[in-house]
Amino acid sequence: MDREEYVEAVLQAVESIPEGSVATYGDIAEYVGQGGPRQVGAIMREYGASVPWWRVIRASGVPADEVGDEQLHRLRSDGVRITNGRVNLREARWHPEV
Repeated sequence: MDREEYVEAVLQAVESIPEGSVATYGDIAEYVGQGGPRQVGAIMREYGASVPWWRVIRASGVPADEVGDEQLHRLRSDGVRITNGRVNLREARWHPEV
């Protein structure tokens, strides 16, 4: 898969995350079948504004520092429960049908 195809695959995966659910950067990489969390993060930084970027979170359940407050606000609006600034991945993690 070339870079353009990879970017499109990542963005489509993020668009597939339903309201009230989250995925980790690693989940997206696994779903796409290429790259890893850092590659997904780089794509999200560069191209993610057009998709529900706030539904992609660190594996720790904590949002990225630079978007933390906005991300938590948007997740709460989506119906995701936040406790002490953290998403409970056991409750909110997206499990796509592959």
